Amino acid sequence: MCLGIPGRIVAIVDAERMLATADIAGVRRDINVACVAEGPLDDLPGRWVLIHVGFAMALIDEDEAARTLEALRALGETEELAGAISGQAGAAPGGTAR
Repeated sequence: MCLGIPGRIVAIVDAERMLATADIAGVRRDINVACVAEGPLDDLPGRWVLIHVGFAMALIDEDEAARTLEALRALGETEELAGAISGQAGAAPGGTAR
């Protein structure tokens, strides 16, 4: 099963490699934003995205992010996902640790 989790982009860390830092359930992680870059990357901080295996796959609005996070919390999945994200030894797309 493929699972995407909402995250909020907080900063662009490497525009050339299209990497940004996202806050995912309280854990900050570098992700690739190539699939959602519709304009200048500087427009992305503050936006919500659906993240799967280190890639932002779609832009979503804050309401959709909140509903998805609430559904994951109800299933007891957000703590497990946050633990899995933080326990991945920091290897981000492109090999950088965060």
